[in-house]
Amino acid sequence: MFKRTDENYIYEVVSKNIKKYRQLKGFTQEQLAEKINYSTQFISNIESKNFQTFSLGTVWRIALVLDLEMDTLFKENNED
Repeated sequence: MFKRTDENYIYEVVSKNIKKYRQLKGFTQEQLAEKINYSTQFISNIESKNFQTFSLGTVWRIALVLDLEMDTLFKENNED
C-alpha cells in the first residue's frame, strides 16, 4: 500500500475501485476489457497490486461502462 503522499497512491485507489465496481456490476475482467476494447491482461494489470499507469481516458471509458460518475473511481475508502 502506498502512502497518500506518494503519487502512486491514486493509482492504487482507482485500481481498487475499478475492481470493486466491476465485480458489483457482475463483469469479469474479460467482459470489461471487451466493452472498452482493451485486453484482459490490461484490466488485470490495472487491478493488480503492482504499479500500473493508465490514462484518464481509460478511467473515463471504464466509468461509462460501469455506469458510474468518473469521480466515484477516485474516492478513497469508498464503501458505498
